[in-house]
Amino acid sequence: MTQETNATATPAAPASAPGTPSNPSLVKTKVVQGKKPAGPDKAGFYWGTGRRKTAVARVRIKPGTGKISINKRELTLHFTEMRDLADVAAPLKATKTEGALDVHITVNGGGFTGQAGACKLGIARALLRYDVGLEPILREHDFLTRDARKVERKKYGQSGARRRFQFSKR
Repeated sequence: MTQETNATATPAAPASAPGTPSNPSLVKTKVVQGKKPAGPDKAGFYWGTGRRKTAVARVRIKPGTGKISINKRELTLHFTEMRDLADVAAPLKATKTEGALDVHITVNGGGFTGQAGACKLGIARALLRYDVGLEPILREHDFLTRDARKVERKKYGQSGARRRFQFSKR
């Protein structure tokens, strides 16, 4: 009885290597809305997006010589503070991929600190797409966590977000 249902339910599959589909066009890749697929794009770049305060950084990494460029300029020309330079290079140093990957960053919005934080998160996310085995190191150093702190908005009837005008009783 079971043999008959198995034989009639499934036709014989063509001979192919185990684990590979017979028709490659039937392979589905997981695409999350608004996100790029996990592998490299057509040019061989791995993408990552980082945000911090009001700054947004779009990061592309590719195996290369270790050159880091921000807005088509050298890293040291864009960031002059040592803390900002260290923030951008921190994910690469922690994963020991500092001289092996070329990093191209387009960043806009915010100030220098926000842009450096956005670049750090973007590089970490791109490294995660480049090699999933780097995730424990990136998580340990807290590089994959988005810093959600932003400037609080100014309220009406006040001189700032929390500061109020001087109160006069009489």
